[in-house]
Parts: sequence; C-alpha cells; structure tokens
Amino acid sequence: MPTPSLSVVICTHDPRPAYLERVLAALRAQTLPRERWELVVVDNASAEPLAGRWDLAWHAGARHVREGELGLTPARLRGIREAAGELVVFIDDDNVAAEDYLAEAERVAATRADIGAFGGSIAGEFEAPPPAWIGPYLAGLGVSLLERDYWSNLPGWSLATPYGAGMCVRRSVARDYLEKVAASTRRRGLDRVGRTLTSGGDTDLAWCALDLGLGTGRFHRMRLTHLIPAARLTEEYVARLFAGFAAANEILAQVRAREPVPARVPWTDTARFAWRYARARGIEKEILLATRRALREARERLREEAA
Repeated sequence: MPTPSLSVVICTHDPRPAYLERVLAALRAQTLPRERWELVVVDNASAEPLAGRWDLAWHAGARHVREGELGLTPARLRGIREAAGELVVFIDDDNVAAEDYLAEAERVAATRADIGAFGGSIAGEFEAPPPAWIGPYLAGLGVSLLERDYWSNLPGWSLATPYGAGMCVRRSVARDYLEKVAASTRRRGLDRVGRTLTSGGDTDLAWCALDLGLGTGRFHRMRLTHLIPAARLTEEYVARLFAGFAAANEILAQVRAREPVPARVPWTDTARFAWRYARARGIEKEILLATRRALREARERLREEAA
C-alpha cells in the first residue's frame, strides 16, 4: 500500500461491541478511496485483546496495535507513532463518522494550509431519552452542532478549538505534541485513565497548532455522531465530568503559562463560589461542589510536584 495521506486512529479500552461495530461500519462506508487512508486501532490495555475479535481485513491498510499503558494519552501517543499519514484523524470508539468525513478532512487539509488542528459538527445519539435538565451540559458530552465554520489563530479556547471527537491534526502538530508530552509528566495527567474523567489532552494537542504558528478550526461540513450511553445522562456522571474539565484546565493553565501554583485559594475565589452556590439549583450545586473539590486536588498535586 502506498503512503496514505490520512491516518485514522481509534484509541479504545474495553469498547462496547455494538458501538465499535457502528464506528467501523461507518469507516468502511467512507467515500474517500481506501488507498488514501490507513486505519490504526490502538487497543489500550483492554481486558480481552481486540485483535482476535475484530476483523479489519476489509481494509488493506488497517491494523491493530496494543498499548499496555492504560490511559488516553499513552494510547494517543502510540497512535501518533504508528501513523504514516500527513494528517492524523482521531475517531473515538463511539464516533460514527458521516460517509464523507474523511474526504472533507482531506479537503480542509488541502485548502486551508493555515489550519493545523480541526474538527467538525457533532450530533448526539442517546441510548435513553436525555433528561430535561441536561441541555446546558450537552457540549460537555461532546455534542456541538455547527451551522457555520470557525477558525482562529489566537491563543486560548475559542469556538474554533476542536473537540477530541473526530479531531484532525497535521503530522507536524502531532509530532510537536509527542515531544511536549515526553518532556512533561504533567501533560500525561491531562487525560482519562480508566474511570477518571480528566479531559484536557485534546485541547493541549489542538493548541500545539498555535505553538507552531498555525490555526485551529471547526468545519460544519465535517459531520459525525457521538453515541452516548444512558450512564452518561445522570447527574452524578455530569458532575464528575465537569469536575474533570476543571482539574484539566487548572493543569493545562500551569503547563502552558508556567506560573507558580498559588499557595492558597484566593479569598475572592471563595467569595465567588459562595455567591454562585447560594443561587444555584439542583445539578448546578453538584457541579459546583465537584468542581471545587477537583480544583483543590489539582492544585495540591501541582504544588507537590513543584516542591
């Protein structure tokens, strides 16, 4: 097989069979000719190895690789090392890509040389009817529909910052991220390990494009569907999820700003928390409490590392 222009990387740990089946079926149906892309399934320490259970023979450029170190960051790093394409496309094990997703990714990469990391429009498909209260938190579950394109080369988060689901990064950006993580133990703590919900590695990866003088973007013609199980529609899960975001943001701020961790939480933060908590209702209170605990734990961990 000639060198592909795209490398699709699926990082997965003990996947739900029905979900992974749909993910692979969607990739099998891609309109982009298979000789232009390869598929790397990174089995991240699954209890039962995936290679013997999932047949990839339908694609001449597909293969399984096993990453024994548990965690999304080690799995991503392994995928980057294995990838041969100039564009690395990360498809989660619960992402069903539209049939032209890879073709659109190739088009964006070819026509927008100024963009180093990008993603698309993400719809949600729910295993159970979502509760009425969850609307404001759907973006945290990776649901973000687009009606227009966004791009930016300004530092910090923006509507142009791609989500991890379906994120595409140029090879130069992926290699830069690889080097940064190798030099920073803190960066390895930005992503999920097992049941933990720390979620900041995708943002760190996307922002490596900015470090290289490129931009980030999200393009509405790139469409995928995020499959969301019923267990993620509970107040307990959503509170843990947003606490994970808070912890990751604290670590990410320290990694990128290289500022010392405050010796104690400023009194203004305490006052702001009390004001918000007094006015919060229901799930908002749970999220505030969980986020506050996560921030304290993250700051303590950062202080210990700096000592």
